[in-house]
Amino acid sequence: MKLTFYSNYFNHHQKALCDAFYSRLGQGFTFVETEPIEEFRSQMGWGGETVPSYVLKTYISKKNLDRAYELALESDLVIMGTAPEVLIRKRLEQDRLTFRYSERPLKEGRVKVLIPRLAKKFYVNHYKNRNKQLYILAAGAYCSSDYRFLHSYIDKCYKFGYFPFGEIKSFDELMKLKERNRPVRVLWTGRFLKLKRADLFIRAAANCAAKGLDFRISLVGGGEEEAKLKSLVSSLGLSDRTEFPGYLSPEETRQAMREANIFVMTSNKLEGWGSVIYEGLSSGCAVIASHAAGATPFLIDQGYDGLIFKSGSVASLTGALEELLRKPERVIQLGHAAYDNMRRYWNPNVAAERTIELAEGLLKGEPPEFEKGPLSRCEDIKDNWFKG
Repeated sequence: MKLTFYSNYFNHHQKALCDAFYSRLGQGFTFVETEPIEEFRSQMGWGGETVPSYVLKTYISKKNLDRAYELALESDLVIMGTAPEVLIRKRLEQDRLTFRYSERPLKEGRVKVLIPRLAKKFYVNHYKNRNKQLYILAAGAYCSSDYRFLHSYIDKCYKFGYFPFGEIKSFDELMKLKERNRPVRVLWTGRFLKLKRADLFIRAAANCAAKGLDFRISLVGGGEEEAKLKSLVSSLGLSDRTEFPGYLSPEETRQAMREANIFVMTSNKLEGWGSVIYEGLSSGCAVIASHAAGATPFLIDQGYDGLIFKSGSVASLTGALEELLRKPERVIQLGHAAYDNMRRYWNPNVAAERTIELAEGLLKGEPPEFEKGPLSRCEDIKDNWFKG
């Protein structure tokens, strides 16, 4: 099989999956990079990877750009991420098998369909091609319902996501790192933006501290909300139990997750996926995640391998955090189940294997059905599904 994956830039969120494709397809796999990585992401440590031989950069030469157009017509399967639509225009006209790698299109609200420019884009890219061999690799649980609202990809959405490298340490090795914490360490990572809602975590921590619970919190990252968050920590009397390490490299952040007992993710619905949820679960943390993040319904089975709280609710988050701080055995139990689930299902090797298997099945008219994990069928999930 010849598979070509188009996206804006190559980074650590994609490398593990791409390596898995390359290990199976060799020269049959190409990743097409259509633009340089943004400066602010470079400053966060993105883009430091050695560029593999399978990466084709269209922006450095006309020869490479021409090759990208050729691959769009030669390939058995094209995966289309965030890249210029013109690259696959002829492929779609020829009705060749194509997977769109997509977060939810209407995360800012369904009012977007009333904006003429966006309405035209939705029509041309999605509705017009709805009956062709075009499917969605859904990087988020809300994709299916958003596209159904657009009358597109009905029953053609498959669970997917972003697949960083799997955890290299055993669960027992992770436990030895986590057991060093006295008291319990609770971690939050990300850019300090309004949509990330780190303030919810700080307020919930303050509520738990007021109940006499002993713990330490760490907020890894930086951004426009940093001064406000530090001020909030001070005003709520959390300074003696809080640290702000600043930006860490992807590997340093992953190490912080390995060492943390509990990981909290607080973003609202503007977070299409939320790779930190994936990383926290893989690192054996007891994860508490906002119901609105796209990864949450895919990756967390409430009460089995993590806890979900109602997005925007300090009370809901406080309840989940208090439960774990009072029951250390639950922290280990959830972390172990999460670690096992990620190792068994949600990892780049399973995702790559199933993507190829699904493509081959669709080309033969006999697509496989996977019960759970990547490439299983998406259900339609509404924004307000979680009532906890």
